[in-house]
Amino acid sequence: MLVGGCFCGAVRYAAGPALYPPTYCHCTSCRRASGSHAVGWYTIARADLHYLGAALVERESSIGVFRGYCAQCYSPLTYRCLARPGEMDLTIASLDQPDLMVPVDHIHMADALDWDRPMDGLPQYQRTRLSD
Repeated sequence: MLVGGCFCGAVRYAAGPALYPPTYCHCTSCRRASGSHAVGWYTIARADLHYLGAALVERESSIGVFRGYCAQCYSPLTYRCLARPGEMDLTIASLDQPDLMVPVDHIHMADALDWDRPMDGLPQYQRTRLSD
């Protein structure tokens, strides 16, 4: 199990294994929701997510997309969309051991800031892995 939580410790979770290799997302909505130029995500089955502390709060950030965060410290933790009902994305940085989830690529580079041009040798997709 992967274990993690928010900055203040109110929200804690245990999650099952990743369904896909982790990624860095550079889309506009992730940037604005996190306040960062990119967000590292990993995807699990929703049924494999268990809250150990307070449950997170979700808000609909765009039509059919829900972002979860801690109601006390507002740490961004999850991304859920109606198009993938059985899946949940979690922020890699919220893991107690984030080095367990190493991103393998960059997605939504079409939205990346002009100065955000990773030179780490990982594949870069203009949109998603599936759309390029």
